[in-house]
Amino acid sequence: MRLTYNMLEEYVMKMYQSIGIYHPHQLDIEDISSRLGMVIVYMPAKSFNVENLIVLDERNSDTEQWQDFGHELCHALMHIGNQNRMPLPFRLYQEWKASNFSLHACIPTFMLDKMELPESEAKAVNMIHETFGVEYSFAKKRLDQYLRNRIVSLNAY
Repeated sequence: MRLTYNMLEEYVMKMYQSIGIYHPHQLDIEDISSRLGMVIVYMPAKSFNVENLIVLDERNSDTEQWQDFGHELCHALMHIGNQNRMPLPFRLYQEWKASNFSLHACIPTFMLDKMELPESEAKAVNMIHETFGVEYSFAKKRLDQYLRNRIVSLNAY
């Protein structure tokens, strides 16, 4: 039985594969941004993006920067316009979409599918946390999402 990917999972997989990213050890902010034609700047400021420029807060840990990169990458690739000028509900919607995108960009489904995750939830979360360089709570949220999506996908047949 073949697992199916939702549109976001498919988008992230194709994006990474189009720039030669296939394995967790290849997930690197500088490398990905360069291959996508993005510019990364580290400053002591809240992370944001303007077109192909992504500013990451240099005061944050590597894991926080990686997660922020995933979030801002969504804005850079999928959102247009000045959020300060849009209605609050639409801005909140874009933020929700970017947070969801970050889960997939930082921990891609096609990479998770290749892993043999332990049966213990705590051990699986820890493996994801270490493999993908994300915070433990972020790894837990992604694992929960991944398992829910796999159940839905398997029940579709």
